[in-house]
Formats: sequence, structure tokens, C-alpha cells
Amino acid sequence: MKDGQLTSLLTPLLDQFGLELDALDSVPAGRRRLLRVVVDGDGPQGRGPSLDDISEATRAISVALDSADFLGSQPYTLEVSSRGTARPLTEPKHWRRNTGRLVKAILVEGGEVTGRVLSNTDETVTLEVVTDPKKQTTTQRDLAFADITKALVQVEFVSAKKDKTQEGEG
Repeated sequence: MKDGQLTSLLTPLLDQFGLELDALDSVPAGRRRLLRVVVDGDGPQGRGPSLDDISEATRAISVALDSADFLGSQPYTLEVSSRGTARPLTEPKHWRRNTGRLVKAILVEGGEVTGRVLSNTDETVTLEVVTDPKKQTTTQRDLAFADITKALVQVEFVSAKKDKTQEGEG
């Protein structure tokens, strides 16, 4: 089984579900083979695929793999997931799909910037950066993608008290 063959099989199949093949990994796992498929896409709100999208695609991938016989008689375990927060933002579409989320960008010149993604073009991203946490003041900062070595979405946890206040219960 070659990754090129799998890519050729999966790419048009995922297209049918409005998904893109982001990464493919096939590794031996004892007597089985572990096939990890990472997908991305705009989804219904333009913010990435939904669980339903991934679930439907997983069923179709499984059927296609069984009928294509790429894996022969070797049993396999199929894992299909979205990009999640652990994968770096490397393309403008990744930034667009994470509009509104907090991102930490490591800069080529050294240092880092953490801010909320407001918008992006094919060459730049605009972040809302907190300048004074006590006063809750912010500023907008434009960064060229060429000036960023790595960027990751930051996981944010909201306290239960703050969450209830936002819902009008506090």
C-alpha cells in the first residue's frame, strides 16, 4: 500500500463531503495497520468540519478501503479526525477557519504574539492583541505570514461562573 494510492482514493471521496485531506499516516500496529486520516474543510459555518461531516466521511472511507483492497487481507484500524488545535496554522484557509479564536504566533525575528484572529488575506493576518489586561484594552496587529515561523490555536477554558453570567443567569 502506497500513500500516493491512498491519497488518490481519498481525495475525490472526501471532496464529495466538502472535506480536504490534510494529512495521512499509515503505520504498523502489531498485526494490524493503523490508518490515520486528518481532514479539514469549511463546514456549515466556515469554521471547519462538523462531527457529522467527519462521521459520514469515515463510513465512506471504510467502504472504499474495503472494496479497493489497498490493504489486502491485513486488518486495519481507521482513525478519521479534524485538524484540531495541535496542528500548526500553515495556510490562509487555516487562519480564516479560526477567525475569533486565540492564537499564539512565534515570530521569525524572535518573540511571540498572542491574539484573537480578526481577519486575514492570502499574505497577512490581523490579530486583536491585549495591551493592558487590567484595563482590558486591545490593539490590532497585522502580521505577514512570512514573518511567522509557527502558529497554534490556544485552548481557552471559561469558568462556570463567567459562563453563567454570559447566559444571563448570574
